Amino acid sequence: MESYPAIEDHGLIGDLQTAALVTCDGTIDWFCAPRFDSPSIFAALLDRERGGYFRIAPHDVRYVTKQLYLPGTPILITRFISADGVAEVMDFMPVTGERATDSHRLVRVVNMVRGTMRFRVECRPRFDYARENHALERHRNGYLFRSPSATLTFNPVDPVRQLWAQTGEVRMEDGDLIAYGTLNEGDTGGVVLETDGTEPRFIPAEEVQGMFEWTRDYWRRWVERSRYTGRWREMVERSAITLKLMTYAPTGAMIAAPTTALPELVGGTRNWDYRYTWVRDTSFSVHALLGLGFTEEVSRYMNWLDERIREAGDHQDPLRIMYRVDGSSELHEEVLDHLEGYRGSRPVRIGNGAADQLQLDIHGEALYAMHLADEQGIRVSHQVWKSTVRLVDWLCHHWDQADAGIWESRHHPRNYTFGRVMSWVALDRAIRLATRTGRPGDVACWTEQRNRIYNQVMARGYHRGRGCFVQAYDENMLDAALLTMPAVGFVTPSDPLWQSTLNAIERELVSDSLVHRYDPVHSPDGLPGHEGTFNMCTFWYVEALARSGRLDDARLTLEKMFTFSNHLGLYAEEIAATGEQIGNYPQAFSHLSLINSALALNDLLDVEANARRRQ
Repeated sequence: MESYPAIEDHGLIGDLQTAALVTCDGTIDWFCAPRFDSPSIFAALLDRERGGYFRIAPHDVRYVTKQLYLPGTPILITRFISADGVAEVMDFMPVTGERATDSHRLVRVVNMVRGTMRFRVECRPRFDYARENHALERHRNGYLFRSPSATLTFNPVDPVRQLWAQTGEVRMEDGDLIAYGTLNEGDTGGVVLETDGTEPRFIPAEEVQGMFEWTRDYWRRWVERSRYTGRWREMVERSAITLKLMTYAPTGAMIAAPTTALPELVGGTRNWDYRYTWVRDTSFSVHALLGLGFTEEVSRYMNWLDERIREAGDHQDPLRIMYRVDGSSELHEEVLDHLEGYRGSRPVRIGNGAADQLQLDIHGEALYAMHLADEQGIRVSHQVWKSTVRLVDWLCHHWDQADAGIWESRHHPRNYTFGRVMSWVALDRAIRLATRTGRPGDVACWTEQRNRIYNQVMARGYHRGRGCFVQAYDENMLDAALLTMPAVGFVTPSDPLWQSTLNAIERELVSDSLVHRYDPVHSPDGLPGHEGTFNMCTFWYVEALARSGRLDDARLTLEKMFTFSNHLGLYAEEIAATGEQIGNYPQAFSHLSLINSALALNDLLDVEANARRRQ
């Protein structure tokens, strides 16, 4: 690879256990197997020379590319358009099901739409983050890449074999495979990569067609379950598909992003591994998924969360902030010094040291999700409720302490206002659950502590001199996380204390409708450098505007935000000052926040429209 593609110049494909990124020029430059958090097989996204990639693209011809998803699916089509012809590379991964497996397939089909085009195929895997050497074996009907820990089978698609069958058209170079071939109008070829080490074989075109039809129909049936018929339906549905792609089917856990170490500032050090399940992120997704009607996904996640609550409650410990998709909590952080990082952004990290932090707010998100699920008839068992009671009791005795906060500061712990607000949410929702279901719990104690938190936030979280709620007690910095205060019910949107806070955030953290999470210069987080605006904070801002009655401002902000998505409707974590997407990609929190803000704004616009009709 000659250079790094922009982060947004990628599409996402996946099989509900792992995923891959495909660039606009037909290169798979990120793929881990057998799980999202497994070592990489292709990682040129993090090192263009050492990382490894799989490219199918025209050779020695000038062309332009266009990329799109097949509607209602994550099947990705990359079109190559030249003066001599038009070709398409269709990429997808057949869904693997709800049983964990080491067998995953990357299907790449080449269709020659018109004219003639010569292609070059390069398959250059680099196993275990390019830490393992591998050998390439030639078999009668294909090729097998073999490393000490993994294999990759290269299966050509029958009946067209021009890409590899002609004399001198295929080469094996230092364990890599390079092939050439010319396709004419109507020709179809391709490759199926498999990760289970099976004997290579020529795969009939009819078999690949069957994989395609099954995958297409699976996703379209899933999308049709959505009950959303409101505004911005295309963006909402694409976000829902993206969230589904980042959900590990065997457990129902959703990862924050399928990538690691993509920088929050190109050339900077804020490069984290997001291939894990954050309790906060996935709990907020419950509101989005329920709003769209995807109760089955919510039920599966709640089963996963119930197990984490049982583990914490039974040991009288707080919830951990993140886990692996299987529920394990060992996320040792290490640096891959041999990789240069995206556009030289070092260090390249795998694992996540923030996993051991205390972040009090996640208890609020967890109980908020449990409360919403319970309202939809998704209720916890007796044993889980007993563990929930123990967890809430723990919070009653430990909420009044400093922690690392929602932004996972690697600086000293602080008394974060958002952490207190979400602790209030945890106790408030526990009280509602116990009252509604008649289940036992120390409601009197919970009520007393909930009220103490409320009074403390009003006394110390609201800065009288600035006239707004602030990031931490006894400080004067703002925090965009506080935009969620009306949504969780801590304040009413019309409260003057809240309105003055919204005004302050607009003055200091909003830039042309895009929202910074805080000012890192004046709110040190233990890390050097600046960062972009946070997409989820901008979507929070949309909802805050809408709930404050500023529907025109909210709609403009939301629709301007749509212009910052990539050509496929995908979002990374942040938007740089240049307008490019930065941070891990695509980001679940960005997409679930898009859905939540769209749902809230759409409902309020409907209320306004109905009121006008009645006048």
